[in-house]
Amino acid sequence: MALKKADQGKTIVPGGDAAEAHGAALDRYDIAILRELQQDARLSNTELAARIGLSAAPTWRRVKWLEGQGYITGYRAEIDRRKIGLGVLAFVRIDAERNNAEATRALEAAIRELPEVVACHYISGAGTFELQVMCTDLDAYARWSMDILFKLPNVKDLHTSFSLGEVKAGAALPLGHLIGG
Repeated sequence: MALKKADQGKTIVPGGDAAEAHGAALDRYDIAILRELQQDARLSNTELAARIGLSAAPTWRRVKWLEGQGYITGYRAEIDRRKIGLGVLAFVRIDAERNNAEATRALEAAIRELPEVVACHYISGAGTFELQVMCTDLDAYARWSMDILFKLPNVKDLHTSFSLGEVKAGAALPLGHLIGG
């Protein structure tokens, strides 16, 4: 979906939906808004408008359109997990007992309810799910895994690895493919 230089002021239509006041879908201003808000979601509309080269009113309309279309799904603060006492980041591969729709949905629902699980992905290869789990310390993780994880429906086995240090976390999504570089 890369845009050629000649097409960068035009709109592209991922998914084919058009909006009445906005036109079609993502253009260079929309992409610039996404880039800027990923770097600082607390920007005022006036500052955002100045950074992308539009006036405030059309910038506000574009942000609202991006929210309404689901490109922007929310805003949140990034918190240093260590400052709030979450010293352990674990990566947990769950092997399911059965891989059928009903059992998988039950396990998914149970995982969604666990606040310690900050991310969960289906994975290829060995295992069914890969979880990112945060706990205060190793003892807390050990208790939590025995008391909670092993008691989840359809869990056969767990394989845990611990982060020894973060190289990169909470990064902005890459947008270069939308503008050709």
